[in-house]
Amino acid sequence: MKYEYEILEQQRAFNGFLTVNRYRLRHRLFAGGWGEEIVRERVEPLRAASVLLYDPQRDEVVLIEQFRIGALESRPHAWVLEIIGGHIGKGESPEAVARRESQEEAGCTVLELLPICEFLVTPGTSGERIYLFCGRVDASNASGIHGLMDEGEDIRVEVMSADKAIGELYNGRINSTTGIIALQWLALNREPLRQRWAQQPA
Repeated sequence: MKYEYEILEQQRAFNGFLTVNRYRLRHRLFAGGWGEEIVRERVEPLRAASVLLYDPQRDEVVLIEQFRIGALESRPHAWVLEIIGGHIGKGESPEAVARRESQEEAGCTVLELLPICEFLVTPGTSGERIYLFCGRVDASNASGIHGLMDEGEDIRVEVMSADKAIGELYNGRINSTTGIIALQWLALNREPLRQRWAQQPA
């Protein structure tokens, strides 16, 4: 099959905190030929970097908790326990954003950064792409409330053992995409990662 599509028309449907465009298009079919014309709305591409902060010497992770509009219907509340993350601006690299956001959201300096993966969050409706990392940090002094007031951020730091954090995957407290992927990755790679990082200076 030829992986081809044709955009017949593109219109701005909404422009606010997010940008939404409406597309009229058609694409090639697995059985051959072109499919019928379809109309789809898409949240326009956002690029973001997320980083799981891990202290290999203490075997702890640094997580954050904050209010999330997408979690309004969640139980028991709309505050989400998650990993560090932020949007990538024009001219910024994912690595630079991961380091910057670690300082802004948790007050942590990333000592070493390891790529985990790159993925589309919800390709059925959005062009958002996330670059996911694991960052080596010293978690001994990680605490407090952080965030930028002009961005409406009110972020609480929570440090917990890697065992407890991985356990949160199964009781529903960690329920966002980046947190789930990052902690599952840590569960699979924890011992090799500790061997790689444990002897590094803080």
